Parts: sequence; C-alpha cells; structure tokens
Amino acid sequence: MDDDVVLLDGVVKTFRDFWLRPTVRAVDGLSLRVRRGEVFGLLGPNGSGKSTTIKMILGLLSPSGGKVSLFGLPPRSVEARRRLGYLPELSYLHPFLTARETLRYYAGLCGLCRREASMRTDQLLKMVGLESVASRPVGGFSKGMARRVALAASLIGRPELLVLDEPTSGLDPVSTKEVKTLVRALARGGMTVLTTSHQLADAEDICDRVMIVNHGRAVAEGRVAELGTSLEEFFLAKVGDADDFVLADFLA
Repeated sequence: MDDDVVLLDGVVKTFRDFWLRPTVRAVDGLSLRVRRGEVFGLLGPNGSGKSTTIKMILGLLSPSGGKVSLFGLPPRSVEARRRLGYLPELSYLHPFLTARETLRYYAGLCGLCRREASMRTDQLLKMVGLESVASRPVGGFSKGMARRVALAASLIGRPELLVLDEPTSGLDPVSTKEVKTLVRALARGGMTVLTTSHQLADAEDICDRVMIVNHGRAVAEGRVAELGTSLEEFFLAKVGDADDFVLADFLA
C-alpha cells in the first residue's frame, strides 16, 4: 500500500557457523508495518532480535526467508536509501572534525551541493541546539552533545524515514529528554520514525504504535494511546507469563 513505508512479511533470519550449520534464529517469522507519518517503536529485551531486524530493514543483512521492503522497494536499492536516515546505537564521529565539518562531510556523502550543504548544516545545528559550539571538535563533546551531532547527521539528506537504534542508550536524564524532544518535533513535522528501545518509558513518550518482540517473535502490537495502562504494565501483562521470557534480562 502507498502508506506503507516499512513492510516486513514473515521475515526469518538464521545465522550460520563456518560450516553453514544453523546456530541462531534471531528473527522468527516477524511481520510488521510502519505507516507514513507515524512513530513506531520496536521494543524488547536485549537479544530479542531488534537490531537484527533493523539491519535487514537497512539492507545490511539479507533475510533468510520472508520479504522486507522500504517504500515498496528493496532495502538495498539506491532510491530506498536516498529516502532513509539512520542513527546507530553507537555513533562514531571523527574526533578532530568540528560539529559543522562533520555535518558538511555527511552532506557531501548525500550528494548535496556546497550551498545546500551549508544551509542544511546551519539549520540542523540550530535545531539540535549546537550553534554556539559548531566550531569545536566533537572529540571534546559530552555524550549527549555527540548524540545530537549524530542525530543531525542522520537528517542531513532530508530523509522521509528516520531509523533510530536505541537513540537514548547510555545518555543521562537531561540528554535523554533532549533527544526525545527532538524526535517528537520531527514527528510533528510529518517525518516517519522507526525506533528500537528496551526503555519502556522512552517509547511511551514518543511512539504512536509499538510492537514488542521476544526471541525474534512478535508478542504484542498496538497503539500506545489505546493501551489503557502504562506501557510497562501492558508489556508485563502480555509477556510476563511467557515461558521463555526472562524478566531479569529486560529489567537489567
């Protein structure tokens, strides 16, 4: 459908050893749909298959079975990638480049001309609140500031879909609030956002719909506004009795 930005249909991902023997089924028959203009949260404990799913959506991994598409296109197609922005869980920025130079570097990778790259860089530095430190090397930034630079870099090409892998991982409460505020602002501007997290409170603050996964399978899916309870209570009600779910892993 035209409104489907991300579509997974019965996706399976099995990792194999050197002799091609199956070792781990990280994703097991997962189907999901992210519609245009919504913030969709893919939630679950560490090791539940979230990052593997994201890597297949990005075209970094090929599924062992099922179908993955972005905008109705194969994830590895040039057209799909032009419409995509990605913030990885760990952001590796060149420590000797300034914030401004970092964004212009990514603008060049996106094929922006010099004039547009300069304009977009200034706009994004203002949006993430780093105008006053734009000429400082990012190696001296706090983790929260570096995260904002990385988020700005993921937006430099004006993506239609923004994929965020654990966007608040390792951040202090103030930096977490800043990142969530930026994500909400992008959503209000009409951007489609797909985010993974094992932090339920963060997802509850920014997501329209969520899917909870465990051991590569969908456990529950629904709109946050219609749950009638907190996301944590909803999660526990849906998966707390699952035989193979270890609550300690989720709360660690």
